[in-house]
Amino acid sequence: MQIWGKIVGGSAGFAIGGPIGALLGAVAGHAIDHYVEHHAVTGTSVGAPVDPKNHPGLREIAFTVGVIALGAKMARVDGEVTSREVEAFRSFFHVPPGEEKNVERFFNLAKRDSAGFETYARQVAALFPDAPEILESVLDGLFDIAKADGKVGAAEAGYLAKVAEIFGLSSSRFDRARAAALGEMECAPCVVLGIDPLATDEQIREAWLRQVKAHHPDRLIAAGLPEEAIKVANRKLALINDAYDRLRRDRGLAAA
Repeated sequence: MQIWGKIVGGSAGFAIGGPIGALLGAVAGHAIDHYVEHHAVTGTSVGAPVDPKNHPGLREIAFTVGVIALGAKMARVDGEVTSREVEAFRSFFHVPPGEEKNVERFFNLAKRDSAGFETYARQVAALFPDAPEILESVLDGLFDIAKADGKVGAAEAGYLAKVAEIFGLSSSRFDRARAAALGEMECAPCVVLGIDPLATDEQIREAWLRQVKAHHPDRLIAAGLPEEAIKVANRKLALINDAYDRLRRDRGLAAA
């Protein structure tokens, strides 16, 4: 679905509300206080924003803008934003061809400082109350940005831990994201698949199948998740398949 016309137009911002809606309005060049003043003069209510998770088009817009904001603030948390961090974001987010300038506008506005990332994280989390796989995949991307300019520092680690907490992700999901990005754990593929390093060959295959089913795009599409979320899930699915292939080769197992 082509959503960038609606995103750049800014009309969705006031329906979505919150920090994501404010960022939409700011990029579109609208002044929120002018809208508030208009409603005050006319005696009408500004109105409570709708819940974007119940509106597929708005949810896709909110997710897209929210992830851009979180990525920008992740890059900013340790000081200056480096070119490597920007490239890591582009690799993670897969900017649509022809939309580079539009994405850059949101990224540049959000990266001015790292403050306020918690509110963006809460709004993104609220979009997927029953799809932690998507939120875990977003965390994967944030880890990639954090490691882009070297080791993950204390400020970056704190950012990632706080986002995971706001997302409501379990410690095992956080460990999977860290292992996928950093590979600093013993048997990182085991952590990605959520298994013990001493798991049997059959247990490894069963864990792989569970993870593939959980992150398969067909299931997520059937659940009504937005296109941009599906793209993020596809990235996670590739990591899961790579982890299984590495374990399979190490153990000399036949291809599934």
